[in-house]
Amino acid sequence: MSAYWLRDVFCSVLLCLSTLSVAHAGVSIDGTRIVYPAKEREVTIKLTNKGSDPALMQIWVDRGDTQSKPQDADAPFLATPPIFRLDPLKGQSVRLAFTGENLPQDRESLFWFNALEIPPLPQDSAGNMMQIAVRSRLKLFYRPSGLSGDLHKAIAQVVWRVQRQGDGDGYVLRGENSSPYHLSFSALSLDQGGRTTDTGGGMIVPFSSQDFPLPGYSGGVDGGKVRFRWMSDFGAAPEQSASLH
Repeated sequence: MSAYWLRDVFCSVLLCLSTLSVAHAGVSIDGTRIVYPAKEREVTIKLTNKGSDPALMQIWVDRGDTQSKPQDADAPFLATPPIFRLDPLKGQSVRLAFTGENLPQDRESLFWFNALEIPPLPQDSAGNMMQIAVRSRLKLFYRPSGLSGDLHKAIAQVVWRVQRQGDGDGYVLRGENSSPYHLSFSALSLDQGGRTTDTGGGMIVPFSSQDFPLPGYSGGVDGGKVRFRWMSDFGAAPEQSASLH
């Protein structure tokens, strides 16, 4: 079984229930996302077992199906090794190679890197027990060569507007992304009229727009600032702000 929390990085707890005892997952992945430059033959992802027990790891890449399994994943990437034992306080590098596919060359393509951690059976496993493996998921961006600009410029060029939500009375914060990059926000809020409305966060895909709900917002105040934290190739960037259009 696998348990997962859907966000930029999925990180679940490992449950090993015998006499209602709970243990936490021990394997961590370096970084919060993976960028695969098209010019590279492969990229390397480092996994480290910080726990006290060995774990059996299974690796695969999918196209966004949260229910995907290693045997039916059809993303164009080969992970080596695809399955391995990771001992306590040890690390393992996984090589990821693009196997070839006719992907768009004018924008990034998004895939998902999966690492399934299968714990060992407890030595005192007598009696009823439920054991749950842990699946971690990271965004994997295939980045063609020669894309214009970069993430920093793309973030600065986002056009932010407040819009009515369809035919209803609610409002949304709309972000318009004219760049070839996926723009991910770990935190996003609107400051207007002395009030802050939190939208949570999310992602805007290339050459598109995304609506972020503004719960409780009633409109009617001009101006305002959008405050956000965005995810760079190396992790979360400091808080920034932008004006509404």
